[in-house]
Amino acid sequence: MTIVTRREDCAPFTTKDGSTIRELMAYRNSDCESMSLAEAFLLPGCKTECHLHPKVEEIYYCLEGKGRILAGDEYFDIEPGMSVLHRPGVRHQTWNNGDVPLVLLCQCAPAYEHEDTIILPDAGEETAE
Repeated sequence: MTIVTRREDCAPFTTKDGSTIRELMAYRNSDCESMSLAEAFLLPGCKTECHLHPKVEEIYYCLEGKGRILAGDEYFDIEPGMSVLHRPGVRHQTWNNGDVPLVLLCQCAPAYEHEDTIILPDAGEETAE
């Protein structure tokens, strides 16, 4: 069965890491069973909490803006058209170091859950520049 959702029908909420997301497709708003797709955004100068997901494999795809991502012990500058994979159990953190909102598509398998987010010590401001 094909399921269709509309972005404007998906209410935004704040995740445990402090980012604002809209679940575009997840078991909470569709019959999707084994993954979720969300649009996440960070305002200029904002960051997420450093965190990891013990169970979830997560892909970020940058739609708009510029940012910096910590994945494990490596830092990556991101811009539209770039993807980053976060494996289960690997810490990550995101900074918006641009002048416009940073907008990411986030695919999680299995689906995102607050309970699968473990907050870690901040990676440090000096690394975000």
